[in-house]
Amino acid sequence: MSLELQGVSQVVDGQLHIAPTDLVLEKGTMNVLLGPTSSGKTSLMRLMAGLDKPSTGRILSSGKDVTNQRVQLRNVAMVYQEFINYPGMTVFDNIASPLRLKGQSKADIDRTVRTTAEMLKLTSILHRRPLELSGGQQQRCALARALVKGAELVLLDEPLANLDYKLREELRAEIPRIFEQAGSIFVYATTEPEEALLLGGNTATLWEGQVTQFGSTLSVYRHPESLTTARVFSDPPMNFIAVGKAADALSFNDGATVHVHDQWAGLPDGKYTLGFRAHHINIGLSEAVGSEFQAAQLRCTVVAIEATGSETFLRLRYGDAIWVAITPGLKKMAVGDSVNVWLDVTQLYFFDEAGCLASCGDSVV
Repeated sequence: MSLELQGVSQVVDGQLHIAPTDLVLEKGTMNVLLGPTSSGKTSLMRLMAGLDKPSTGRILSSGKDVTNQRVQLRNVAMVYQEFINYPGMTVFDNIASPLRLKGQSKADIDRTVRTTAEMLKLTSILHRRPLELSGGQQQRCALARALVKGAELVLLDEPLANLDYKLREELRAEIPRIFEQAGSIFVYATTEPEEALLLGGNTATLWEGQVTQFGSTLSVYRHPESLTTARVFSDPPMNFIAVGKAADALSFNDGATVHVHDQWAGLPDGKYTLGFRAHHINIGLSEAVGSEFQAAQLRCTVVAIEATGSETFLRLRYGDAIWVAITPGLKKMAVGDSVNVWLDVTQLYFFDEAGCLASCGDSVV
């Protein structure tokens, strides 16, 4: 099976919810929809499922136009962050309900339900009803019902948000494997870049109803094609600063200049927005170490400190810009301190005045 969106858009009461979108999702793949709240993830999923009709465009399933086909006629399973279960049924019966609709034998239903319940840590509460469960247990019940359905298209809208950390990590590893074995198209919506990276597969970044980039998750993360994609796919947010390039030098807004690294040599002279992630800022290195690691030195002021134990998050002021840096361990510094920072020059992104990732000749920086 494949799912293809051709120029699909959604306009509601004159407001654009989904900009014209082209996407192709293949059988057996995991596809993450990554974006902030209200970026269009749920709206796009509802269009894929057939719960809503697009204002323009077509939706094809294995080449067949299903744009106007009712959701009941599609082999789709969907789980929302807000868990939905049948309150009058036990957990066992909730999970078994799609299997009974298919007419499976009692033995097959029992085996499938118990296997799935074991994976989702539900075995001890199969006899309970949803109102007797915690929020996390109710969400696991809803997730189990989607798993046993064997749908060709599985849509999960932030399904793990109500689960504890340990179980969330376990399911992130298990869910993709299960659906890949089943050959389903797996679509998972999240606001968390880290979750997208953990799930792998493909990622579509969304911003204000527009898919800004789609491709393999690591490729989108490492090579964001626009400022918008870079913002969406960075947590903490990517740091930015305006720079100018002239010949072999980069100039910053405080007058500081750094030598242009070899990989930027082909970048045309002009004005750019320089982007770099929090973990590519090094704090307090000696100049010798900074040089060894091909780092550009700048001077910043500490404006906030948050220690987590294994890491320290710093908010740094550089001119008018506020940056976030992550450094390992606990750092002995205080708000107001002036510190040397080094930017890893091999991990920088240059965006032109149109907000697009700049290129050096035939290659992208």
